[in-house]
Amino acid sequence: MDTTPALARPRAPGRLHRFANPGRFLRLTDAILPWLAGLSLLVLAFGAAWALFWAPPDWQQGETVRIMFVHVPMAWLAMGGYLGLAILSVMSLVWRHPLADLAARELSPVGAAVTALCLLTGSLWGKPMWGTWWVWDARLTSVLVLFFLWLGHAALVRAFDDPERGARMGAILALVGALNLPVVKFSVDWWNTLHQPASVTRLDAPGMHVDMLYPLLACTAGFSLAFAALVLAGTRAAVMERQLRTRQMAAARRAA
Repeated sequence: MDTTPALARPRAPGRLHRFANPGRFLRLTDAILPWLAGLSLLVLAFGAAWALFWAPPDWQQGETVRIMFVHVPMAWLAMGGYLGLAILSVMSLVWRHPLADLAARELSPVGAAVTALCLLTGSLWGKPMWGTWWVWDARLTSVLVLFFLWLGHAALVRAFDDPERGARMGAILALVGALNLPVVKFSVDWWNTLHQPASVTRLDAPGMHVDMLYPLLACTAGFSLAFAALVLAGTRAAVMERQLRTRQMAAARRAA
């Protein structure tokens, strides 16, 4: 019998209800997390070696194109992670899923970090290509807004003494901020910008040679696994912290 105290009274129906149990989540992540972290390091090492030593330089950009192997995965993770935050926010507001609140709380700092890396590597790449570190380009500006949304969510969920109220306010902000995702994605198509259009996620065919495409996908896989491992580790620590606090409060009530 699982005697682990609940984080909150879950209202998630069906299959979601099974994953609202913190004891089951801790057992699952205890088995998965070491393998996930090890696999992420292995894939990252392989992808980085492929990108740095075996991928050819670009005929126009030369060696500076290697910034792409960090910049592009960070951009994809910034947008994909925020989509995940929006999904967790729906689960929190609609079904009061207790783990969704904790996962969203731990996701936003990691999402802010990858978005900051996206902006930083974009500036490093833009200087030799455009002759400037920054322009108020539609793509760059919308990604900067995305970065502020990540920071705003991370601050808002921690700004209240009542964690549930902070989670609700953060979920509302995340859903409103999700309206920025189509702007980030399609800004290069809607406006005349300096930023190049999509070259990998095109409907017809990738506009990139396989000698660069494959190491890019390898780096993306490695960074994605590392991203997932960091979020899972943070959520696991948050669950254990809340369990400990719940037990301490119960002990204090019994002593009183």
